[in-house]
Amino acid sequence: MLDSDTICAPATAPGGALDIIRVSGPQALSAVGSLCKGITADTPANTVHFVRLTDDGGCVLDEVLVSVFHAPHSYTGEDAVEISCHGSRYIINKVLEELVRKGCRMARPGEFTERAFLNGKMDLAQAEAVADLIASTNRATHQLAMSQLRGHFSSELTMLREQLLKLTTLLELELDFSDHEDLEFADRSELLALALSTDAHITRLAQTFEAGQALKKGIPVAIVGKTNVGKSTLLNRLLRDDRAIVSDIHGTTRDTIEDVIDLQGISFRFIDTAGIRQTNDIVEQIGINRTYAAIDKAHIILWLIDETPTQAEMSDMQARCADKRLLIVQNKIDLTHIPHAREELLPSSPIIRISAKHGTNLDLLENAIVSAADIPTFSAGDVIVTNARHYEALIRAKATLQRVISGLENQLSGDLIAEDLRIVLSDLSEITGGLITSQETLNNVFAHFCVGK
Repeated sequence: MLDSDTICAPATAPGGALDIIRVSGPQALSAVGSLCKGITADTPANTVHFVRLTDDGGCVLDEVLVSVFHAPHSYTGEDAVEISCHGSRYIINKVLEELVRKGCRMARPGEFTERAFLNGKMDLAQAEAVADLIASTNRATHQLAMSQLRGHFSSELTMLREQLLKLTTLLELELDFSDHEDLEFADRSELLALALSTDAHITRLAQTFEAGQALKKGIPVAIVGKTNVGKSTLLNRLLRDDRAIVSDIHGTTRDTIEDVIDLQGISFRFIDTAGIRQTNDIVEQIGINRTYAAIDKAHIILWLIDETPTQAEMSDMQARCADKRLLIVQNKIDLTHIPHAREELLPSSPIIRISAKHGTNLDLLENAIVSAADIPTFSAGDVIVTNARHYEALIRAKATLQRVISGLENQLSGDLIAEDLRIVLSDLSEITGGLITSQETLNNVFAHFCVGK
C-alpha cells in the first residue's frame, strides 16, 4: 500500500511571514538538492542549512532554511526535507512548481500522516489525533488530542487485546487437543471473570464518548426567555462583543444567533433565541418555533427572567427542559423597581441574579454554566473517546463480547466462543489500524486532513 512517489506541499496556512514546504519520499533530498547547493543524499540527518533556491535558469527564488531528515527518523518514516521560506504566494508556488518539475508530485490531503501510519511511525488512532490537535481550540480539546497522540488510548486498547488474546489462545489450545475430552486448558470461571472485566473496561471507554463529543464540538447552551428580557445583551456580554442586535423594541431577535465561547478551558456554543410570547407576526412565530427547537438540541438552558414567572410559564419550561440542565437567571438587578424573583422557583434550579448590562455577577453565572456542563475532570493521561469511528468499534466489540460472556455462562463449545473472540479482537484492532487492509477505510480517515499534514 506504500506509495514510492516523492510528494510535496505547503505545511503552513497561507498569509504569514514564513511558510514551510514539506517534501517526503525517496527522491526528497535529490529534488531539493537540484534547486540549491549544499543539499545531497549524503547531507547529515537532523541538520539545518541556509541555502539559496534557484530555478533552472539560475534565477534566485529565495534564501531559505532547509531541514534534513533521513529515513526512518522523520515524521513520515521516509527521507524528508522541510523548506522554511518567505510567505509570498509567488515564492511558494514557484518552489512547488520547480519540485514538481524535478519529479515530485503534490501531496493529497493527509498524505504525510498517512505515510507515517503506513510506515509504522504511529497507529491509526494516533494519526487521527494529529487532525484533532490541529483543530483544537481550547485547553480541554488540546489535552484530549495530546493524550491520544501520545498513545494513551492505544495503550488501553493494547491491554484489552492482550487479555482477549489470552482467552482466545487458551480456547484454541483446547481445540487442538479436542480428541482428549477430559483435557481443559482454560478454567471457565477464570475466563468468565476475565471476559466480564474486559467488558466493563470497554463499557467505561464507551461511556466517555458523550463527554468527549461535548468537549470536542462545544456544549450547546440556549439562552431563552420572554421578549426584551436581555437575552441578546447577555450574549454580547459573554462574547465581549456586540454580536447580537440590542433594542428596547419587543421581538427584535427573529432568528437564533450562535457563537462559541471558551469558559475555563471548555468550549460552549451559546444560542441567542427569539423571545417567547404570544404573537400574530408570522415571521416572529417562526423565530419562536426555532427557540423551541434550540431548547431541544441544547444541553444547558439559561432561562432569563426579569420577574417571577407565572405558574403556567414555570410548568411549561420545566416540561420542555425535563432532560436538560436548567439555570434560572434573573437579569436587570441594577433596576431597583424590579423585585427579586421568588427563590427556588423550580426544584434544583437556584436563581442566579445578574445585570447583563453592567456585567454584575457574570463570574457567578459562568461558574454555574461550567458546573452544569458536568464534564468529568481528567488529567493528561486519562482516556476520553472523542471519535465516532472509535465509539462505533467499541460498541460492536461490546455487543460481540456479550455473546462470549453468554457462551461461557452456558458452557457453549470453545470453537464458537473463540470465533466471537476473534471478532472482538478485529473490532478493537480496527481502531488502531492493526488489521486494516482496505484503502477505502484509510481514504475516509485522511480525507478530512489539511494538505501538507
